[in-house]
Amino acid sequence: MHNSFDGPSAAAARFTGLPAIGERRLSGALAEVTLDGGRVVMVKRGDDRAAQAEAAGLRWLADAGTVRIPAVHGHDGRWLVTDRVATGRPGAAAAERLGRELAALHATGAPAFGAPPPGGPEDAYIGLAPMRNVTGPDWPRWYAEHRVLPYLRRAVDEGTLRSAEASVIERVCERLPELAGPAEPPARLHGDLWNGNVLWGADGHAWLIDPAAHGGHRETDLAMLHLFGCPHLDRILDGYRALAPLADGWRDRIALHQLFPLLVHAVLFGRGYAEQALAVAESALTA
Repeated sequence: MHNSFDGPSAAAARFTGLPAIGERRLSGALAEVTLDGGRVVMVKRGDDRAAQAEAAGLRWLADAGTVRIPAVHGHDGRWLVTDRVATGRPGAAAAERLGRELAALHATGAPAFGAPPPGGPEDAYIGLAPMRNVTGPDWPRWYAEHRVLPYLRRAVDEGTLRSAEASVIERVCERLPELAGPAEPPARLHGDLWNGNVLWGADGHAWLIDPAAHGGHRETDLAMLHLFGCPHLDRILDGYRALAPLADGWRDRIALHQLFPLLVHAVLFGRGYAEQALAVAESALTA
């Protein structure tokens, strides 16, 4: 156990009111802390804005009463403390139930496209990357202006994408009003719903962690599940569509919704993701 006054154990004790009796470091930024009585919590290190954004997002998603979200015990300028999810194996029944829960989550809505969770900062994060939650009146214009184009410019400025290549993504942004499908109201999104942020619980339910929550288009969460794959994805979609049918052509629009996360990855991790972003942009234009 670490005895530092500002370490994970101290943070866990401060926010739960229970003594910490054990600590296991999972990474430089994440630790499991066992509390007196046997309860285990996760303690995550980050700067003040990141902890504030994640805590606000978790609470906003939990407040919907739909998907399962680990309880937030507290956060400060350095630490975020949440319950730990005891994990098991992915299951088809849990996947179908997750699809229904996601549909119900999205239906609870948001004040506007780009709206942050209550108490969440405007300057938030998606993973390790900055993500501004600035509102807009319609999804195509908002998505281009506040998601795709800022990261496209950054990728070009840093040399990950060549200026000539950027034009295909700019054309997608110009055509978004016609490519985006029927207008929909803002949905309450997890916002970073890749497979790593879906925990298959030992209780037979799927739990969601590490959100980049905001008001957005519901197809965005589903496109993120497709981006890196997810166990029993077809069953998730079956459950979702049984409760909330998707507009015609939604599969053709997956590429549109993947542009932003791929550009984020291009800036963070390099050229391979830039090439994927170009490929999905071409796909969106020819769908």
